[in-house]
Amino acid sequence: MSRTLQEALDARRFGVDIDGFGRLACYADEQVAGRPLLLLHSINAAPSAREVAPLFDRYRRRRPVYALELPGFGFSERPAIDYSPTLYAQCLQAFCEQQFDGPADVVALSTTAEFVARAALEAPGLFNSLVLVSPTGMGDREPPSGSASDRLRKLFSIPVFSAGLYRALTTRPSIRFFLGLSFEHEVPEELLDQACATARQPGARHAPFRFLAMALFTPGAVEHLYRPLAVPSLVLYDKDPNINFERLPELLASNPAFRAERIAPTCGLPHWDEPEQTVAVLDSFWESGESP
Repeated sequence: MSRTLQEALDARRFGVDIDGFGRLACYADEQVAGRPLLLLHSINAAPSAREVAPLFDRYRRRRPVYALELPGFGFSERPAIDYSPTLYAQCLQAFCEQQFDGPADVVALSTTAEFVARAALEAPGLFNSLVLVSPTGMGDREPPSGSASDRLRKLFSIPVFSAGLYRALTTRPSIRFFLGLSFEHEVPEELLDQACATARQPGARHAPFRFLAMALFTPGAVEHLYRPLAVPSLVLYDKDPNINFERLPELLASNPAFRAERIAPTCGLPHWDEPEQTVAVLDSFWESGESP
């Protein structure tokens, strides 16, 4: 049963038509001039722009701020299509080309860090800097690919099975449990409410099942996405229970465009658990001219 979806942020929401996909939803506050800041939520069973609310509210009176809802999520269209890292990267490129007159600073959460890194490799002129919050692809373990991913995708494509599984994964207790893994403190009720509502929209399961089938991860992300990246990039991390960072020291040693800051104690969403510490690190990064 669908539920009424409320605005994820207290801000103007508008739509952007993207060739090859459809309509994306974005929240914006453009009261102040300056370099645009684009905030990107994570990929999971029920994400939305609400995930970046603390950063949106902090920066909205200091610079133009945008919070995009990615294909398959929030108020963006949710067609039953083959969601892929390439699709997400292309949509990010198209959005930036349409909306911004110059390069933007971007903050991306979790798996979305891989998408924006891919986009920045293909169109570096669109991006002034990247902040990757608890990014995937920096651990020792590679995601399943090939036949294993195909088997999962076929399983999730069975309508009766997939609908029942998605309902089970997105009950309020289940969402609270999985969100709780990313918090050092209690899960904010407003974030839980938004997640529960967005998970009950038509087509809500299509993109998350591609994520669960491991089809949205890039094998060899360090070699193929992060190491070649020339855009100044900052990694924020700590003890995320879902993500490992064993290869982060190797990346820092091999790519001078990267730097990293540990925001502790946090579990993947430092801007919620440690907002002051997070904002201080972001301000220092941007004010330094993004020199690593």
